[in-house]
Amino acid sequence: MRTDALITKPHYAILDGLRGVASIMVVAFHIFEAHSTSHLDQIINHGYLAVDFFFVLSGFVVGYAYDDRWNKMTIKDFFKIRLIRLQPMVVIGMIIGAACFYFQDSAMWPTIHQVPVWKMLLIMLIGFTLIPVPISMDNRGWQEMHPLNGPGWSLFFEYIANILYGLFIKNFSRTALSILVFVSACALIHLAVTSPAGDIIGGWSIDATQLRIGITRVMYPFFAGLLLSRTVKLIQFSNAFLWTSLLVIIVFSIPRIGGSEHLWLNGLYDSLTVILIFPLIVFLGASGTITGKISSRICKLVGDISYPIYITHYPLIYIYTGWVSNHKTTIAQALPFALLTFVSSILLGYVCLKFYDEPIRRWLKKKVLIKSK
Repeated sequence: MRTDALITKPHYAILDGLRGVASIMVVAFHIFEAHSTSHLDQIINHGYLAVDFFFVLSGFVVGYAYDDRWNKMTIKDFFKIRLIRLQPMVVIGMIIGAACFYFQDSAMWPTIHQVPVWKMLLIMLIGFTLIPVPISMDNRGWQEMHPLNGPGWSLFFEYIANILYGLFIKNFSRTALSILVFVSACALIHLAVTSPAGDIIGGWSIDATQLRIGITRVMYPFFAGLLLSRTVKLIQFSNAFLWTSLLVIIVFSIPRIGGSEHLWLNGLYDSLTVILIFPLIVFLGASGTITGKISSRICKLVGDISYPIYITHYPLIYIYTGWVSNHKTTIAQALPFALLTFVSSILLGYVCLKFYDEPIRRWLKKKVLIKSK
């Protein structure tokens, strides 16, 4: 690999910060989820759309970072770079999931203590690769493709999108990419408005229905982000981090739309949010600049810890959810434990970033990328 191919472009600091805001909202969403009786009364009701927001961000950043570098690197180089960026945290997320597994034994998952250690460790090792495990190997009861760390499913589809980009879609013209994005948008709307639950939640199991949801959820946002990076002409937008952060928080916090009588209305909200609002937020975020030192530090900090928080917090959520199922508490009664889980999730992400992810990625970059140039 040519050395100049390793030189990274300046980050969009606000987009990094927005990823952090969304990750923190996801933690809160999952804590509240433990107390909900259905999707209808979930607090931070649309927090699940954070995954789709991450896909838009990823597509935009991948296009910005790599579209003009293909004369300097090979497909193999691209895959190496992406693996070094994403895979170390996948591994530590699975290790944390394994370490927390038996502490999750509860009324919610009453058979966890019956799972032999060898099976749990086997699932952990498979999880290191992000290869999904079949439903027959589920050791929890939720039919997750990564039972030790549920959010691994979204990284699985992120990899699929990266592979499609590296092998084929990087060469698409704007017209061809626009057609792909349009077709994907139609598929997303159809999925959302015809969903039995009235939303686009899903994608974490290895069966036909869940795989369709996962593929549909990644195809539009990732490649819409890529198209945005190729076509957008940025504007000057003041206080972009503040306004776009508020937009993200509002979009995630909107209560369920349509109730149980008109489920399709919520599906329409989901799909139009992903299709229209998320690209707008990314556009506005990319158009803004950070001037103050405090704002710059906040954006960098929450941006740096966003991925570690996202990929390591869920084992703690399993424990919290199991505790809630045992004690049948309200959110008010559980507030101290909820706050402990929330703060611990953020601290865990920070510790993993500073003492594991950053050192490992520096070492891998030196050994795998620079050494092979």
